[in-house]
Amino acid sequence: MASAESRPNILLLFTDQQRFDALGALGNPVLRTPNLDRLCSEGTVFTRCYTPSPVCVPARAALVSGLPPHRTGCWDNGTNIGEEIPSVMGKLTDLGYRTHGIGKMHFTPQRERLWGFESREVSERGDDDYRAFLDANGYGHVLDVHGALREMYCVPQVSQMPAHLHETAWVADRSIDFLKDRDRERPFFLWSSFFSPHPPFNAPTPWNLIYWAGQMPPPFRPEGYEDLLTFWNHRQQRAKYRDQGYDLWLMRTIKAIYYASISFVDFHIGRILEALGDDLANTLVVFASDHGELLGDYGCVGKRSMLDASARVPLVVRWPDGQRAGTRHEGVTSLLDLHPTFLAAAGSEQPTVCEEGKDLASVADGGVGERTVYSQLQTDGIGLHMAVNERRKYVYSAADEREWLFDLESDPKETHDFAGNTAYTDDRAALSTALKERYRNDHYSSCLDGASWRRFGKRALPDNPDDGVLVQHPKGVEKLLEELGPYAPPALPATWWMGKPNPSNKA
Repeated sequence: MASAESRPNILLLFTDQQRFDALGALGNPVLRTPNLDRLCSEGTVFTRCYTPSPVCVPARAALVSGLPPHRTGCWDNGTNIGEEIPSVMGKLTDLGYRTHGIGKMHFTPQRERLWGFESREVSERGDDDYRAFLDANGYGHVLDVHGALREMYCVPQVSQMPAHLHETAWVADRSIDFLKDRDRERPFFLWSSFFSPHPPFNAPTPWNLIYWAGQMPPPFRPEGYEDLLTFWNHRQQRAKYRDQGYDLWLMRTIKAIYYASISFVDFHIGRILEALGDDLANTLVVFASDHGELLGDYGCVGKRSMLDASARVPLVVRWPDGQRAGTRHEGVTSLLDLHPTFLAAAGSEQPTVCEEGKDLASVADGGVGERTVYSQLQTDGIGLHMAVNERRKYVYSAADEREWLFDLESDPKETHDFAGNTAYTDDRAALSTALKERYRNDHYSSCLDGASWRRFGKRALPDNPDDGVLVQHPKGVEKLLEELGPYAPPALPATWWMGKPNPSNKA
């Protein structure tokens, strides 16, 4: 193990639902992100990073465990992995690091679980450290502190919190306090995890005014895009009240508030980096997100898709002492790479727990050849599976009993499915086989029937357009409504998610 003096600090700056192209330095002509742009110029941008799962909980579970969803059993927000699976935070703690987490970790259903951290300051939904902070500052009356839910989930909003009390500012404030007060005899691992720009789309005044819908380019809807949508796209559209007609102005307004939320995060990331001071020279700084957001592309909102807008995420690494400044790596990478990257930097003798994860320092230096990386949502009859390399992307949807193949060389914007094109038969078969052999080698076979995908039957949405919509209530609303007397509803509708009861109230 390297000595404590030679080991870098590690700072993980993490957003929720930020798509890969939502950075000014990566060519976005509208979005202003000067602090993240600075990280890009001072480090390495991994331009083609994919999430192990295009939804919050399993993406984060994969990141911290170093294991893909099929090996942990966590493949959607309603699942989690066992206490017995160690985390990268726990391993860093064992290596002598002072480990602290701030903000949204999404360790559901155990929201306040330490999972290897020495300490945490929690911001999820409900009673937590951020809620207590708001109560103490006179905002206990606000229930929807992260934005209004239910029908408003995908409707752009002005935050009910002032900018200085917004969750984004709170994460930065608490991160800065940690950096000021930390034990300087030990290297630190700090995970600053922002709720934004996850919906409900909201930004505080005056940040909600920095972009105007009329400035926003329209969403990307190539001719025939409906053929590229899976069952999950349709199911998510239903859940989020967006399957009864397309509204271009609404989509452009969503994008304006989404961008405002990212710029607000960028401002506070700048504050955190400034608070590092001279320690920046010996700190490994990583910026990433758990998954993307369709943002109206292909006529859809949300995640739960293997199209790049949902499955591809930003990944920027600023190395200690300015190594590899201004470089870019164009090959495919995965959020699974963060686990071995952190442990290798910390001097661990066993940084790798899964061969799918690679140390990004070695990747950046050309020590890793062409790769295939993978992603998974759900399992069995509604499983969605992806394998992607530098040239092609393969997707299989069990609910549709259908394959898709994208040619990322000739069609990088993913406008056409080549799965049925005989010129691509070998490419399709190679990625399909690699994906299935990967599952088979790990004794995950419930989705397989020998060398083929198991057939569970095609799925379709119910005819009733109200069946399957997302109904969520902020904590404490029942008591508040009781006080309305004759104006109170006779009963609140049950909390539903994707057509089934959802007692955990998660989106």
